[in-house]
Amino acid sequence: MTYTIAAFYRFLSIAEPKALAAELRSLFQDSDLRGTLLIAEEGINGTMAGSAEAIDRLLVTLAEKVGLDRTEVKVTTSETEPFRKLRFAVKREIITFRQAVDPNQPGTYVQPDDWNELIAQQDVLVLDTRNSYETEVGTFEGAVLPQTASFSEFAAYVRQNLDPAKHRKVAMFCTGGIRCEKASAFMLQEGFEEVYHLRGGILRYLEQVPTQESKWQGQCYIFDKRMVVSPEDFQ
Repeated sequence: MTYTIAAFYRFLSIAEPKALAAELRSLFQDSDLRGTLLIAEEGINGTMAGSAEAIDRLLVTLAEKVGLDRTEVKVTTSETEPFRKLRFAVKREIITFRQAVDPNQPGTYVQPDDWNELIAQQDVLVLDTRNSYETEVGTFEGAVLPQTASFSEFAAYVRQNLDPAKHRKVAMFCTGGIRCEKASAFMLQEGFEEVYHLRGGILRYLEQVPTQESKWQGQCYIFDKRMVVSPEDFQ
């Protein structure tokens, strides 16, 4: 069986996360869908795998329930089962940051086709918002690596190591884009003037930018049994 894998998120106000989780659990508990969907008052965040039919039904359901835009979903395939269990989990945050920040007020999105031009500018600080175990297997040319153990350490790194007066242009990236929603919003709150982030993250970049034009070095760490993907997996 070929497994279809969908990675997605959306920030929106959800009044009753527990009710939504229970409804989705009821709809899909007898399907071949596997993976984890986090639900909080601030939105949804998930990576799910299953047959193409199960993924299609899930995305249709999420479009109806929370307005998920299918064009923002990152889809890949695998010949091995990425996940063993199905979880709809209610959390305080869909991506743990532990800072007061409005993810609906993020920095400026940069499309994958425009990313190379942006990060080539000498006055742009290219910032990898991921953790050290992720950056060890791959990153963009010239990126600054905070060497954090968890995303909740990112705010402290910024406050201790970066200066809004010096770093006037910041271009950040992460795996699928969700961390940059909060990280870019946080940096704007901290007084950084121009904050950009890669729309769709590394996964969308690898999908859309030809290998011969790519500025990505190495592999990309992902959170399923595959562990890593390479640019060639998307071409």
